Amino acid sequence: METRTCAHSKTVQTRLVLPPDTNHLDSIFGGKILAYIDEIAALTAMKHSNSAVVTASIDSVDFLSSAKVGDSLTSEAFVTYTGKSSMEVYVRVTAHNLLENEQTLTTESFLTMVAVDENGKPKPVPSVVPETNEEKRLFETAPDRKENRKKRAMIR
Repeated sequence: METRTCAHSKTVQTRLVLPPDTNHLDSIFGGKILAYIDEIAALTAMKHSNSAVVTASIDSVDFLSSAKVGDSLTSEAFVTYTGKSSMEVYVRVTAHNLLENEQTLTTESFLTMVAVDENGKPKPVPSVVPETNEEKRLFETAPDRKENRKKRAMIR
């Protein structure tokens, strides 16, 4: 089976937070952040699998701080773990106040994306090889997150 490094799938997007993106407190809507997270996770998984993908789950989203109008918002993502056709994607979102040159971690998230063929059926993906300490830590802890996803699915 083919393998790829986590770095192979790394994707970075930067956006400017504008007034229509925000609520009455001038901080970005959580739903807007979720859309950005889903988009970058899809791009990242497509890069890893060279395939169309669908979102299977958003496992966790931790909103740690907010972004304000005028901040740049940078999303970084990479594939941390793979199954047969699924890929766990880690997304980190950072706000940067460009005038004060201050950066703040705003959001962290894990999503599961599934590679699909032209008929929408799951298809195999390359396995992932972690290299950095962060990648190795996320790879090693991924089976626990996968088990939690299975437990949640059994509750339904």
